[in-house]
Amino acid sequence: MPAQHGPRRARIAFSDAAAKQLENITSEVELHALDRALVVLSVDPDVGTPIPGTSTGPQLRQYTDDIEHVRILYFVTALRTVVVVAYIEV
Repeated sequence: MPAQHGPRRARIAFSDAAAKQLENITSEVELHALDRALVVLSVDPDVGTPIPGTSTGPQLRQYTDDIEHVRILYFVTALRTVVVVAYIEV
């Protein structure tokens, strides 16, 4: 019997600004909190709330985890296979 796999996860990519923010995180606690938030986004990219703006580009969304104290601004590609992180707050 073939093994059942869970839902396909989106790949996480970082904008240049977010990658620079990521480099500045040195605390293991903060990295762990960020990792947990990124897993949530990869499983369900629609979990965040839309940020009002123009409709000319991809819809910017915000995910906030109040328990881990993480805020991520991101957008999802058209095929919903990649989540692009634009801003990180830990």
